[in-house]
Amino acid sequence: MSIVIKIENLHKSYGDIKAVNGISMQVNNGEMFGLVGPDGAGKTTTMRMLCGLLSPDEGTASLFGKDIAKNRKETQNKIGYLSQRFSLYGDLSVDENIEFFADIHNVTNFETRRDELLRFTRLTPFRERLADKLSGGMKQKLALACSLIHKPEILFLDEPTTGVDPVSRRDFWKILSDLQKEGVTIIMTTPYLDEAERCNRIALINKGKIISLDTPQNIKASINKEVVEIICDDIKNAYNTLKDNPEFDMQIYGNRINVGVENYSNDFPQIESILIKSGVKILSHRVVTPSLEFVFIDLIKKAS
Repeated sequence: MSIVIKIENLHKSYGDIKAVNGISMQVNNGEMFGLVGPDGAGKTTTMRMLCGLLSPDEGTASLFGKDIAKNRKETQNKIGYLSQRFSLYGDLSVDENIEFFADIHNVTNFETRRDELLRFTRLTPFRERLADKLSGGMKQKLALACSLIHKPEILFLDEPTTGVDPVSRRDFWKILSDLQKEGVTIIMTTPYLDEAERCNRIALINKGKIISLDTPQNIKASINKEVVEIICDDIKNAYNTLKDNPEFDMQIYGNRINVGVENYSNDFPQIESILIKSGVKILSHRVVTPSLEFVFIDLIKKAS
């Protein structure tokens, strides 16, 4: 599998803030690769450098074996970019927006491609509607169609489903899956760890650094802990009681507490005893597969 993106020791600062702090990674042709992390982690800055929109302070980034900084125009012709604030023109129709972006990319005889994209994104019935009159999910699909009009080899998506309703999110992911089957390499940023599970590989980023890079399955397996899901009658009391025990890693999810332990058989009786002494009644418990969220938070704690 050929490498289409290569980053080596990439740095970018804004004043005293190190937005990207020594990132190195590779992305293979045809992959769906996720840059995953909280707001301010450095995801968008990294993506903008890969698109040639920002210059790194240090390090190199290459697309198709060519340095982006030295071959900006050539590399940009091969990519599509959907930013967090993609600029649709509200007073233009769906058709007119796509035509506008076709013109920007010097795409002639674009009508057949536009029709394909409208069918692909299920926007054909709305082609005459003004962009300002579209729902949030439909605007994102139109923005995606605009970024695909010139048939890019790599598609960069910066948090494409933020603020999109669940049904539109599902439609959007179906479209991305179909694009990947067509051979398009997809690089996306997301704060949503459930979305990260859909990627072939992901880089977990925090404070401008990659703290783990692998398949979602391998990252979850790397924790080397068993996770016990506990449901009890007083979650707040249970959490406050257990947090005083540093040997347990804990995260709370609604009416559940997930506790990471070295060995369930040895450690759960101790947890049970501590909670009972605090007046907490355990309603049920079970060993569960660690979620990506649990592992990410655990890695952040270890890195801090």
